[in-house]
Amino acid sequence: MHLPRARHWILAAAIATAAPLLSLSAAHAEAPQVKTQAPGFYRMALGQFEITALYDGYVDLDPKLLKNASQRDIQRLLAHRFQDGPKMQTAVNAYVINTGSKLVLVDAGAAKVFGPSLGYITDNLKAAGYDPAQIDAVLLTHLHGDHANGVVGADGKAVFPKAVVYAAQNDADFWLAEGALEKAPESGKPFFQMAQAAVAPYRADNRFKTLQDGDEIVPGIKAVAAYGHTPGHSGFLVESGDKRLLIWGDIVHNAAVQFAKPEVAIEFDVDSKQAVRTREAVFKRVAREKLLVAGMHLPFPGIGHVRRAEKGSYEWVPVDYSPVRE
Repeated sequence: MHLPRARHWILAAAIATAAPLLSLSAAHAEAPQVKTQAPGFYRMALGQFEITALYDGYVDLDPKLLKNASQRDIQRLLAHRFQDGPKMQTAVNAYVINTGSKLVLVDAGAAKVFGPSLGYITDNLKAAGYDPAQIDAVLLTHLHGDHANGVVGADGKAVFPKAVVYAAQNDADFWLAEGALEKAPESGKPFFQMAQAAVAPYRADNRFKTLQDGDEIVPGIKAVAAYGHTPGHSGFLVESGDKRLLIWGDIVHNAAVQFAKPEVAIEFDVDSKQAVRTREAVFKRVAREKLLVAGMHLPFPGIGHVRRAEKGSYEWVPVDYSPVRE
């Protein structure tokens, strides 16, 4: 085949250029897949405070645990959010508040009481640049195992050697009172055992305290009653300057369903009717005030806003991933 000289050089250059690209593609195809996720933390500024969301992991829940709606409606809402598997992947989050003088952890995850997909709070705390020994206080939204049991290790010893652990008085009275375990139904006994095991080393060291609605644990952090899910379930309102964040605990267990239908409860609610009333009141408030919120079972990092939608429903608007900016 005869080619004009100019075309000959063009073809030669194209082949020379393509050869290393073909080799590079082959090399890339042979690179092993990593198959691990990035460390589970996300950081943002709140006035003069710094908030770090920590990912403890996830738990797969059966949609049949959700109540007050038909399974047909629940499956429709899940499918609308492209969640069409047999289980609902449910995040477990916690939050570090750095006030500049105090380091406060809100909830501590599950440790391994619910299996190997959870229990990464300490790892992610360290990945975020903190050490458990730096934590001054741990504020528990309630004493369920996926929020409280991360304060103890597998050996039953305190994970946070200097921290004072706080929980609402109502929750302490319900889960920790003398005789509570013995009086609990058989199906509920593991929850009482987990709660009591979580706080045991802190009680023994006089580092477990109770709080009431409105208590200011450290300047800028106040307890907010959100009863229903448990008798003392509480949120924490964090304020720095004109910036506010409500860490609301378990107001929502599934974002796809409960924002659309706030009346949907979950089997884990101690008082489901009160939990629904609380959720509706909190949704109404945070939507009206445009209050930034953080939730323990919202998709990580679980920080965003709630917008009122139509016919008593609401919409979750998560924050955008962004640099830490004051």
